[in-house]
Amino acid sequence: MKKSVTIFILIFIVITFAGAMYYLYVKNAEDPVVYKTQKPTKQTIIRKTVATGSIIPLEEVLIKPNISGVIEEIYVEGGDILQANDLIAKIRVVPNLSALNNAKNSIKTAKIAVDDEERNFKRQKSLFDKGVISKQDLERADVKYQQALQAYNAARQNYDIVKTGSTQGLGNSANTLIRSTVSGMVLDMPVEVGNQVIESNTFNEGTTIAAIADVDKMIFEGKVDESEVGKIKEGLPLEITVGAIENLKFEAILDYIAPKGELENGAVQFEIKGTLKKQDTTFIRAGLSANASIILARVDSVISIKEALVQFDPETKDPFVEIKNGGAEFERKDVKLGVSDGINVEILEGLTLEDDVKVWNIIKSQDGA
Repeated sequence: MKKSVTIFILIFIVITFAGAMYYLYVKNAEDPVVYKTQKPTKQTIIRKTVATGSIIPLEEVLIKPNISGVIEEIYVEGGDILQANDLIAKIRVVPNLSALNNAKNSIKTAKIAVDDEERNFKRQKSLFDKGVISKQDLERADVKYQQALQAYNAARQNYDIVKTGSTQGLGNSANTLIRSTVSGMVLDMPVEVGNQVIESNTFNEGTTIAAIADVDKMIFEGKVDESEVGKIKEGLPLEITVGAIENLKFEAILDYIAPKGELENGAVQFEIKGTLKKQDTTFIRAGLSANASIILARVDSVISIKEALVQFDPETKDPFVEIKNGGAEFERKDVKLGVSDGINVEILEGLTLEDDVKVWNIIKSQDGA
């Protein structure tokens, strides 16, 4: 009996020892877990938001006629540089038959009045020469005659204006000649010879003959989402990139944020405008699509690490990293964060350029990486 118990104990010890040895063998056969590290670097970090829009002139003037008619001649084309009062086009008046008839009747009426006042003046002159009436009566008759003559001449001029758009004596004031009201570049000529145009008046804004603007004064006009509008303010710098102009960035200043948003595609958008700094070498065409990076914050040459390396205490929510302490061990180091661009983050306190910061991507020591 005692012999059987002894044998059983010996067998149990052998099996236990063999199991322990096998476990240690398997454990030692596993590749050791190692961690990569990264050193902090000095970088320029920019936090920004992006707005989409286009490049337009600061002021665009639409030239409209003050008389209706048909375009007879055009003297300029898109891209031409004009000075104020330069000739743009000439209009041939197509008279309104009703207005023309009224003007003709006005001439006849005025002519009748002139003839009547002329006969009256001659009659008064004859009476004055005979000493029947006073000089005052003669002068009164002369005034009425001169007034009737003036009304007759005005009726004739009005007839010419209705018929041709101009009359003798108007010179540069003739409204059949369309002139530039400002200096700048012709951006667009939406009419051609033979097109009918409508005058600008109280009831109609009129047909646009030409669009003129100073291309040295361009602005970016775009929109930002309501989630971003609270982060921006007037005076922030902009970096403008134009799709049609590669490898160039244009500087601008944000100088307008709309106080009211508009609902577009289910989201509220706010209009913004930024004035571009004058470009001496690059010509930017009006209407080009552009993107504006609004610089919210910028720090130059600061200690930074990848934002993915930062951990946060589950209780205090304070940021920290783990740094290598000289051996294979890592220790916690509390840090103070600054500006972040979503990838890199500024380290204000807690790290130096010599620290090795633990990367939380676990890798194998042999071929795995």
